[in-house]
Amino acid sequence: MKDSHDKALITTRRDFGRKSIQTLLTVSLLEHLCSGNLLAKEARLTTEKWLSQVNEIGLSIKGQQLKQTQWQTQVEDLLSNHIDLPELLKLINFEAIAKNPKLMNNGARSHRPRMPKLQGGPERYVFGQQIFALRKGCSVVPHGHNNMATAFLILKGNFHGRHYDRITDEEKHMIIKPTIDSKFVPGQSSSISDEKDNVHWFKAEDEPAFIFNIHVFGVSPKNKKRTSRIYIDPFGEKLDDGLIRAPLIDHDEAHKKFG
Repeated sequence: MKDSHDKALITTRRDFGRKSIQTLLTVSLLEHLCSGNLLAKEARLTTEKWLSQVNEIGLSIKGQQLKQTQWQTQVEDLLSNHIDLPELLKLINFEAIAKNPKLMNNGARSHRPRMPKLQGGPERYVFGQQIFALRKGCSVVPHGHNNMATAFLILKGNFHGRHYDRITDEEKHMIIKPTIDSKFVPGQSSSISDEKDNVHWFKAEDEPAFIFNIHVFGVSPKNKKRTSRIYIDPFGEKLDDGLIRAPLIDHDEAHKKFG
């Protein structure tokens, strides 16, 4: 009886040991996959599929099938998680732009790359695109937009990025509330819409520094305001609940103060 009991204990210990080793191997493998981002790579899209999906969600926001905040979530996911940065750089022919960025002493220089046409795809994409090139210390100055959704992806260099919710418009001011104040590195993205994080400001900490931009116009059919930039001074009067009464300023003043 004792021998049978001892054999059962040995078998149980062996099974336990075998299962423990298998568990450790499984955990170790999972950690390896995660640390090397190998699992994420399985979800990466081809450039053709990526372009198609960016265009698809652009059509959906213009057609009101997607809420603006839903577009923001999806476009940031597509920018940050579903295409490798080197592949995107090839797609927009970044090498040619980086060779001669034509940096400005104030503000950002805009380059407009052409996206390749997809076989069987649309003649024109519903979204526009551009690349901003900046010197160290220069900015995409603080501004908001009307009737427009746009997203940024850092391509090269580090940036200090800020976003603000646009709470209320006044005759000479905009009431805003800070939402994001963070360092942005290559591969990180953010977005704006009429509904969330409408005001943004990016200051380059390196030179040259580059940001890729996607934008969709006409996302609010009832909004008849122009889609041009609305420049503000975010260092305005501080109100209760973290709100700021930011003065409206023009292009020249914005670039003189923050460019």
